[in-house]
Amino acid sequence: MIDDDDIETTTTEDNDGESFAELFEQSSQQKSGWLEPGQKLTVRVLKISPEWVFVDCGQKGEGIIDRKELLDLDGNLSVKEGDTLTAYFLSSRQGEMSFTTKIGGGAAGNAQLEQAWSNGVPVEGQVEKEIKGGYEIKLGGSSRAFCPFSQIALRRLDNPEALIGTRLAFRITGYSEGGRNIVVSHRVLLEEEQQRLREEAWDGIVEGTTVSGTVTSLRDFGAFVDIGGLEGLVPLSEIGWSRVKDAAEVLSVGQQLQVVIKSIDREKQRVSLSIKDTLKDPWDLVAESCPEGSFQSGSVARLTAFGAFVTLPCGLDGLIHISRLGGGKRINHPREALSEGETVEVKIEAIDRANRRISLALAGAARAADEEESTIAEFRRKTAEAPKGMGTLGEMLQAGSRRSNKKR
Repeated sequence: MIDDDDIETTTTEDNDGESFAELFEQSSQQKSGWLEPGQKLTVRVLKISPEWVFVDCGQKGEGIIDRKELLDLDGNLSVKEGDTLTAYFLSSRQGEMSFTTKIGGGAAGNAQLEQAWSNGVPVEGQVEKEIKGGYEIKLGGSSRAFCPFSQIALRRLDNPEALIGTRLAFRITGYSEGGRNIVVSHRVLLEEEQQRLREEAWDGIVEGTTVSGTVTSLRDFGAFVDIGGLEGLVPLSEIGWSRVKDAAEVLSVGQQLQVVIKSIDREKQRVSLSIKDTLKDPWDLVAESCPEGSFQSGSVARLTAFGAFVTLPCGLDGLIHISRLGGGKRINHPREALSEGETVEVKIEAIDRANRRISLALAGAARAADEEESTIAEFRRKTAEAPKGMGTLGEMLQAGSRRSNKKR
């Protein structure tokens, strides 16, 4: 039995002692229940030193990862204390376990690459050039691999040559002929990361909360929004307070916005979102923005058998009943008087906030009715102000007749 203390510590960049393959062989002889070389774990960053990142892997003792592995392209550390990340077990010594996030390209030989293929450990490679059907990838000092175009990214690239010269992490998906025929994929690692983010997102979402999102696609029935690793649907009815017929009229792919999580179906993995719930309710301001008796310009949103709905400047829809559309004549359908999309001037006749209804009338008919009502009111006023004691019309005629007889 090999004692734990006899196994050499290794890093991803330098392997001066035993080879990666030998460490795999030694570690495989350890007792049951111990970590196996190449075993994939989620670890948490405990402490960061100038050379190492110390992690908690759920085992007795700490794990270490070479700090250089976790630097971004600008040389900045991509993790902080408390973060979690995916790592692969390499070896252990005196209770300190060595992990890697990928096999480095420095001294990685065929033995390492074959073990990486067997255990699914990512390898780091440089995109050398485009070849037929994909890219040539340089792994380590002299090993070459092939990455199909379909396996370099999640979606088809508009500018494939832009990746030449970049260093990426790959998963070896094919290894044969002693390392002379190696096929790699960057896409599978991206998909795994996407899945990890999706699982974290499922654990973190709560109904009723407001979150940031990015519009990923527009459909006839609404818009899909990415809320940090998973997509939710914003139905057309939840895009805004006014009626929306086409999501593309108000949203665009890539747009950043705030959404409210309306409902979560974890069994079917569906999330319903709302943009409307992040906006101020226009009914709270309707008395100020569209007061009763005011005249407003609006657009005919839709026609129904009982009338025409008009979208007002305040974002709400009001109804012109069909009985108010014929100009005094009876019509069978509102389309005989109006068409969808037409701009019309209307009068706000009544607002029912309790039932969220607005009654409208066409401005021309409303003004005519107002003038008629004003004329009647003026006539009544003048009648009320006429001199008292004039008697009835019959009495006035009799008085006139008497005056005529006297003159004779």
